[in-house]
Amino acid sequence: MATAEGYLRRLTRRLTEDPEQLDVEELSGEAASTGAQRAIDCHRGQEVTMVGTLRCVETNAKGCGSGVRAELFDGTDSVMLVWLGQRRIPGIESGLTLRVHGRLGTLENGAKAIYNPHYEIQK
Repeated sequence: MATAEGYLRRLTRRLTEDPEQLDVEELSGEAASTGAQRAIDCHRGQEVTMVGTLRCVETNAKGCGSGVRAELFDGTDSVMLVWLGQRRIPGIESGLTLRVHGRLGTLENGAKAIYNPHYEIQK
């Protein structure tokens, strides 16, 4: 009987809680379970490994010259991924989950960024 009550409680929570908050919790939990660092805890100059979902992908983005720029969100903070000299990267699209590795820098506006990160598409 306790499992049925637990199921109903979880179902009610999923139906009534803010979907964005649920996504944030799921993403941050997923990142933690892979041993990746949380974006909010990382600082400029660190070599980092992060896991997150691409919120948006832009090609030839303003301020990026000729390149691809994508916003990676891990449930705690966003990091811009910037691939310089690329017109497009096959397989890189919004909604995709990536594991990235590189040195954390900043954009002109102070936002966190990783230039030319190594990446793996997660299933």
